[in-house]
Amino acid sequence: MKKSVLTRYRIMAYVTGVLLVLLCLGMIAKYALGMDGAADVTRVIAIAHGWLYVIYLVFAFDLGSKAKWPVGKQLWVLIAGTIPTAAFFVERKVSAELEAKVSDDGTRLAKA
Repeated sequence: MKKSVLTRYRIMAYVTGVLLVLLCLGMIAKYALGMDGAADVTRVIAIAHGWLYVIYLVFAFDLGSKAKWPVGKQLWVLIAGTIPTAAFFVERKVSAELEAKVSDDGTRLAKA
């Protein structure tokens, strides 16, 4: 598996996670605090998160299929983009697990 597969997953995990946290903060501002303008900001963030989550799904599925993960693990990684802050924790765990298994040219690193 190429390192670029892991890198693009990591980028989208962070982007999706940040947008989801911002969306939650916007919803709090909109409904709990009744802030003016929060509805417009929330709408923009929600649309961005929705479209970028689809890209996250594609990249996470690609990573999982190349890493040959079982279905349960694959589903957990896919769902992590919908739970606030979960994408950050899952990304760290996945990266730590796969970092040693990838290289720039797509071959497995030789163990000494």
